[in-house]
Amino acid sequence: MTKLEYPFTNDTLFKTLFSQYPDLLKRLVADLLKIRYESIGEFEVVNTELTPELLGDKFCRLDINMTVDGQRVDLEIQVNDEGDYPERSLYYWAREYSTSLGEGRDYQELPRTIIISILGFKLFDCAEFHSEFQALEVTRHTKLTDRMSLHYYELPKMPGRVKAEDGLGLWLTLFKAETEEDLKAIEALGVSVMEQAIHAYRNITATDEFKELERLRSRARHNEAAALRHARAEATEAEREKWQGVVAEKDAALTEKDAALTEKDAALVDLRDTVAEQAALIAALRKQIGEGN
Repeated sequence: MTKLEYPFTNDTLFKTLFSQYPDLLKRLVADLLKIRYESIGEFEVVNTELTPELLGDKFCRLDINMTVDGQRVDLEIQVNDEGDYPERSLYYWAREYSTSLGEGRDYQELPRTIIISILGFKLFDCAEFHSEFQALEVTRHTKLTDRMSLHYYELPKMPGRVKAEDGLGLWLTLFKAETEEDLKAIEALGVSVMEQAIHAYRNITATDEFKELERLRSRARHNEAAALRHARAEATEAEREKWQGVVAEKDAALTEKDAALTEKDAALVDLRDTVAEQAALIAALRKQIGEGN
């Protein structure tokens, strides 16, 4: 088995390939959204830029943002589960939706906004590899609006083999491919679109330009990971110091209470001694009075 140096889930490759081959992107989006390729009229990639400066930034996001027949569509690749993807994808949707309304425009002109996420991990506790979420009333399941749609495709849930006529399955199998043998198995199905995609993949990954872009992106990933580790370490230290302060305050309060209780115990002992002395005195007086009588 020959492991792919750059799998299709590599974000630099993902952005480069589909920016340079927009027709392949159009076919991919048609299958992901389950619409006919021929039915798509307007199709424009909005953010095609891929510069060394962009790739060198920590936390840069290599999504593909499109206009598809008046709809805003954002396509994401997320390989690792960082524990916050549902919230992140909802944030992505909110940002795309809220920035699409020009000044002085009516709210009814807000476009349907779709976030498509291809995931390298299992996100939901279900057998299906595709999940779509919309804004629905929780009891009647009435749709609030058609402007919101979030699609999640979980690659680990894909079946091992797909049929040549399963366009969506082929795309996802391509994204799931890890070895040259996986690519050859897809090519062996004789599907023209897959052959074009793999040919484009090989052309791009062979260039020095792509390798330099990926080198910069790889360095940025390492910097991002280091920054996150540092932030977590600082947060952990701050949390530890916070709890140490809380414990110290509680210890001081308990020490103060112990001292007060000790003082009260001493006062009670003194009181008992005083009472005992007074009782002895009274007893002596009574004895004297009795002897006098």
